[in-house]
Amino acid sequence: QVQFVESGGGLVQPGGSLRLSCAASGTYFSVYTMGWYRQAPGKQRELVANITNDGRTTYVDSVKGRFTISRDNAKNLVYLQMNSLKPEDTAVYYCKGHSELTWNDYWGQGTQVTVSS
Repeated sequence: QVQFVESGGGLVQPGGSLRLSCAASGTYFSVYTMGWYRQAPGKQRELVANITNDGRTTYVDSVKGRFTISRDNAKNLVYLQMNSLKPEDTAVYYCKGHSELTWNDYWGQGTQVTVSS
């Protein structure tokens, strides 16, 4: 059974940092393009950052220069390092794995990030 499980969310003050992790199991992680998405209350889910299986990255403009996505294929992990956090970054953050072999998508359960003083 393919599973992606996020961790690392929490409450942080504006300007602070958090690192989210997403662990994959039950599958060959290296064939996945991985994405971090977020959904704030009353808003649509949006793509925050993406990393392909060969390490190419893309970011939504609002997080460029503050967030960094990375992956460790040996450990089946993808990370989202979030620096200089702002209240508008508050959301539930989800990881999604897109298999480049089967074109199937798999979502994690989400982790809450709250940026507030």
